[in-house]
Amino acid sequence: MVDTKRVIIVGIPGVGKTTIVDKVKKILNNKGVSTKYVVFGSVMMEEANKIGVKDRDDMRKLPVNHQRKLQVAASTKISKIITEVLFVDTHLFIKTNDGFWPGIPYDVATALSPTHIFLVIAQPEEIIKRRLNDESRRRDLVTENEIMEELEIAKNMLSCLAVITGAPIMHIQNTEGKADKAASIAAAALGMN
Repeated sequence: MVDTKRVIIVGIPGVGKTTIVDKVKKILNNKGVSTKYVVFGSVMMEEANKIGVKDRDDMRKLPVNHQRKLQVAASTKISKIITEVLFVDTHLFIKTNDGFWPGIPYDVATALSPTHIFLVIAQPEEIIKRRLNDESRRRDLVTENEIMEELEIAKNMLSCLAVITGAPIMHIQNTEGKADKAASIAAAALGMN
């Protein structure tokens, strides 16, 4: 049986989680380490398709109790993946019509059983620029103050997640043009750089 390192990688939209994970995977794969990468929202979307939801951005507008059921189903499915390093790309919270809703509540956190938790952060102006340039999604327009609030909420939820899971946490600064450096820091934190 493989002793999987389960890395939850989180950050608000636009910080560059996918970029960092792609680069860390490349570092590890070059060292012969098997990796898998799962986007939690995509697994939730697979479950949402079963109840007739056709668009990922519409999924976050469902009532929280519906989203909650999708979350639990997704975390159960992800918890069964076996590899040397599993990256789970997700969010610490989802901004809903009901307010900020935890993206990794207790039962989801315990099902995922992370060994590491990385919070990718970036400067508010970089995040806004990245969101505006992401044509694959229908992002809500936000101000720098709203981004700063989201970053603060993410840091607070990260601390709670560490207490629940016992996994170490790390902030990974993804400065524009320095993603390789950020990925090296993440790989080193896994003991594989």
